[in-house]
Amino acid sequence: MKKLDLDSLSMLVAVADCGSFAAGAMQVHRSPSAVSMQIKGLETLLGKALFVRDTRNLELTAEGHTLLGYARQMLALRDEAFAEITRPEVKGRVSIGVPDDYASSLLPSVLRKFSATYPRVEIQVVGRPSHEIARMVKDNTVDLACITRTKGCPGKLIRMEPLVWAGSASNKMIWKERPLPIAVFGEGSTARAHALKALQQAKIPYRMSYESPAVQGLVSMVDAGLAIAPLAKCGMPPHLIQLGVAEGLPPLQPVEVVLSRSAKSKRPPCDYLAELLVQELAN
Repeated sequence: MKKLDLDSLSMLVAVADCGSFAAGAMQVHRSPSAVSMQIKGLETLLGKALFVRDTRNLELTAEGHTLLGYARQMLALRDEAFAEITRPEVKGRVSIGVPDDYASSLLPSVLRKFSATYPRVEIQVVGRPSHEIARMVKDNTVDLACITRTKGCPGKLIRMEPLVWAGSASNKMIWKERPLPIAVFGEGSTARAHALKALQQAKIPYRMSYESPAVQGLVSMVDAGLAIAPLAKCGMPPHLIQLGVAEGLPPLQPVEVVLSRSAKSKRPPCDYLAELLVQELAN
C-alpha cells in the first residue's frame, strides 16, 4: 500500500497557504528546493499534478484541492493525538490582541496549529490598532499581543516586517499626482509615521485622503484608485500592486513585529501560544 508522508503533506499545506514555494519553505523551515522535491515526490506517487506552475502564479489543480482537504484533516488529527497523549491537562482561555493586517495574514496558520494541539484551550482574538492593544496589555485586558513595536510596551522581537506602498492595478498612475494622495492609519500608527517621514525626506508633497484604524478602509481607498497606502507586506491583498523606487516613491523603513505579554499571562496556555507564535512567525 502506498503511503502519504505527513511531512510532505505539511509542505503541501504550507505552499498552498502561502502561495509560493519560497514562502511555504520559510513556514516549514526548509529550503525551497527541498520543498519542491517533496511536492514532486507526492505528484510522482499519486501520478497527478498538484499545482499548475507558471512564471507568475502558483495554483492548485483539482486533485491538489482534494488532497489539500485530506492533508489538513490528517495533520490536525496528528496534532490532536500528540496533544491528547502529551499534554491532555492543558486547558483554559487565552486572549490575544492583534491588528487587522496581522490577524488576516500572520495568525491563521498559528492559531489553527495551536487549536489542534491544545483543543481544550479557548482562544479569543481582539482586533485593534497596535497602540490601542499596547494599552490593553498594560491594563491586563489581553494576555498576549502580536503587534508593531510601540513605545512604552516592551515585547520580544518576532520578525522585521517590510512596509510597502500599495496601489491599484487598475489605476497605476495615481502615484504621479502631486500632492500625492495617501491613505493612512490614524495617529499613533508606526506605519503612518514611517510613511510621512519617508515622503518628507524625499520632499514629495502629499495629502492625506483618508485615515482609518482598520486596514480594510485603506484597501478600499486604494481599490477605488483614490490613494496609495503604506501597508505591511504580509497583509497586502494580492490584487493590489506594490509600488516603489521605480515609480519615484521612497523606500519605507520596516516595522518590528513583537510579542508582548501582560502580567496575568504567566500560565501554561499563554506560555505555549507565545512559544508557537515566536517559532512560526520568525523570519
